[in-house]
Amino acid sequence: MSNPANQFSANEVEALAAEFRKTFNAIASEVGKVIVGYEDVVEQTLTARIIGGNVLVEGVPGLGKTMMMLALSKACDLKFRRVQFTPDLMPADITGTNTISQNDAGHRTMEFTPGPIFTNLLLADEINRATPRTQSALLEAMEEHSVSAGGQTTVLDEPFFVMATQNPIEQEGTYPLPEAALDKFAFKLLVEMPGIDALREIIERTTTESLPEPHPVASRSAVLKLQQVACQVPVAAQVEEAAVRLVTATRAEHKYVKTGASPRALKTLLLGARVRALLHQRYNVSTDDIRALARPTLRHRITLSFEAESENVSPDDVINELLSAQTAETME
Repeated sequence: MSNPANQFSANEVEALAAEFRKTFNAIASEVGKVIVGYEDVVEQTLTARIIGGNVLVEGVPGLGKTMMMLALSKACDLKFRRVQFTPDLMPADITGTNTISQNDAGHRTMEFTPGPIFTNLLLADEINRATPRTQSALLEAMEEHSVSAGGQTTVLDEPFFVMATQNPIEQEGTYPLPEAALDKFAFKLLVEMPGIDALREIIERTTTESLPEPHPVASRSAVLKLQQVACQVPVAAQVEEAAVRLVTATRAEHKYVKTGASPRALKTLLLGARVRALLHQRYNVSTDDIRALARPTLRHRITLSFEAESENVSPDDVINELLSAQTAETME
């Protein structure tokens, strides 16, 4: 059973959980000042940040992804940078490069000029438009939280979080991320068009003289503490077993699946479930938490077969089938 040592008394546990929810909800509320109709996306993005992961977001342009990251940075008082990925973008445009500087005496020295990756929150817009070589420069930072450039390796300031976006409509001139690269993202979030009521509220908020402005409600240390608290949430043996069986099922023989999820998916699933448990005022993980995070955790880690593509079967369809089969087994 995955169960951290009992480091705290019952009263301390309750206080930590209450503080966790208060901080999380305060951040989400500030982001909600400018983002309408995407409460689940905001919650899962924050969850990924807390468990030390990154997110891949798929959606058409104009749905507020940049505004969400900017609002998140303001709410947490963190540095934010945005990079528009293009086919001619070079790795040095992200990591930085050595430049020659000259002082008043005419002496020249080589200095490293940091790139936009030296931040806390980075929005990699349309990551699949850059070449694999440029993509790899970002993926190294996501995996190692360090940057190798200018002949040296520099550790990035914590917290470091990447949201990468993909446009599902325009596929010409793109370089799809390979499976190994996709596995480095904790969640893949699908952002759909908002409903009519949400669109009305968006118009009301964005066509006035002054736009809502998020304010800092959490410090950098508070954001890092959220992760420490979440790691203390226990996972019962039967819940852990359910997560293991779900991830393993994606790798079993299935006519719609060519390759399944990795052990990293299992780790992400259990860490994210801990956060969700705290948000629902529970200090233990349930199978409902596992089921709720199955789709964002697994959809980008499943490679579909030719049969699936020919029959217009999506990764979410496969995950839903596996969840249904697991529920049926439990009821027997």
